[in-house]
Amino acid sequence: MVQSSDSGRRPVRRSTVTGMDSARRGFFLVLGLVMTGLAVLGAFLPVMPTTIFLILAAACFARSSPRLEAWLMDHPRFGPTLRDWRRYGAISRRGKTFALSGMAVGYGVFLIGSRPGLWLAAGVGALMLACAFYVASRPAPPAL
Repeated sequence: MVQSSDSGRRPVRRSTVTGMDSARRGFFLVLGLVMTGLAVLGAFLPVMPTTIFLILAAACFARSSPRLEAWLMDHPRFGPTLRDWRRYGAISRRGKTFALSGMAVGYGVFLIGSRPGLWLAAGVGALMLACAFYVASRPAPPAL
């Protein structure tokens, strides 16, 4: 047991703090792996996004696994996009085109496939439009 100082107070037990940190890291690690899995699915499913899940995975790995974060950030295909987002909050013109086209196609599939009522169609449309404005408002990465 660690000896306490003259004040008679007990020392803080580090194992409690470490246990909480381990649980938090584990949570972010699992969440990062789930986001990576969803990104892989998005690479093969036409209306499911990939990049947003990779951005979220990188953020989770930054809190849990520096090795996995470095793997994503250094990935030859996805790394440049992730680095541009992290450094500048930027989306390339090509990325914006794909994202906005995907949103439009997704909304069309939603309308045709589910034939929603007027209020649901308007609500989903408003949400997708807000997301589209956000994507369109992001700057382009600086030319290097």
